[in-house]
Amino acid sequence: MTTPTYKSWPFKEAQKLRKRFKQAPNTPVRFETGFGPSGMPHIGTFAEVARTTWVRHAFEFSTKWPTQLIAFSDDMDGLRKVPLNMPQQEMLADNLGKPLCYIPDPFGECESYSAYMNNKLKDFLDSYHFDYTFQSSYEAYTQGDFNEGLEIILKKVEDVKAIILPTMSEEKQAGWSPFFPVCEKCARIYSTRVIGYDSKDNTIDYTCDREEGLVKKCGHSGTISIFNGNVKVGWKIDWALRWYAYDIGYEMYGKDLIESAKLSGKIVRLMGKQPPAGFFYELFLDEEGRKISKSVGKGLTIDSWASYAPLESLLYYIFQNPRQAKRLFWGIVPKSVDDYLSGLNNYETL
Repeated sequence: MTTPTYKSWPFKEAQKLRKRFKQAPNTPVRFETGFGPSGMPHIGTFAEVARTTWVRHAFEFSTKWPTQLIAFSDDMDGLRKVPLNMPQQEMLADNLGKPLCYIPDPFGECESYSAYMNNKLKDFLDSYHFDYTFQSSYEAYTQGDFNEGLEIILKKVEDVKAIILPTMSEEKQAGWSPFFPVCEKCARIYSTRVIGYDSKDNTIDYTCDREEGLVKKCGHSGTISIFNGNVKVGWKIDWALRWYAYDIGYEMYGKDLIESAKLSGKIVRLMGKQPPAGFFYELFLDEEGRKISKSVGKGLTIDSWASYAPLESLLYYIFQNPRQAKRLFWGIVPKSVDDYLSGLNNYETL
């Protein structure tokens, strides 16, 4: 009996992932998707989880190995600007520069801004019956998941700089550090600046005097441990830190993050591990061909699509050519339904 050849892109991705392993691993192969909780989960979130799940299922089918999907929320990220579609604009403006997990919930329902968004993410994924394990950045940092990786980054801080600094403008290079200390006085991260490293004690010296946009500074200076949530690392280093800590085997990302993925791969190798297999996809665009912004709230939502057309038609639309940019507006819904029904009819006649 001849083994069938599966040519669809999820199976090709599964084959690429299989090449990372010489033998069956002792733990589940981990897939990861990322969520930025500065805004509501949206159709891009849905698409990334759906596409990753398709690759996961293809991998399980091909190898019979156990897998796990981690839905990671970067709730230690700081708020750089006030989303236009959020209530309590003044309160949010007063909290610019703080990690999302330290900012009050503008809706008044949860203990923090990010807790509200994280709950929305979980409700969102549960409503579509995705199989996943939720992981918040705040919990990962504070419970010590990242401590080993953070220690390596501190010891190799000059090597990390050698990777990142050539990609930055001269203005941004000055005083750059992979670490963002959480100010002990005002709880901001985007106003802090590292002024000294101590790899023996695993501490850094910092001062809260950096100016960035409308972010306030308090002038406090101190010395803090890099462990257990006292610091966050910058985006490209943070991505590598997740891959290192959780042994991520596969992750997708938008076309706009290709260079970030390359740099994160270099950093995780510097830390002593292999980067995950990856796949970049094109972005969703609005009717005018512009990238959809979740902070503004434009674009077609999943609920609105599902109110007028089968959800399967959306899945079919997302499945086709992930490296082709797709526009999301009402005009594409009828055609997508027609394409789905045509594809379904052709499948049933094979």
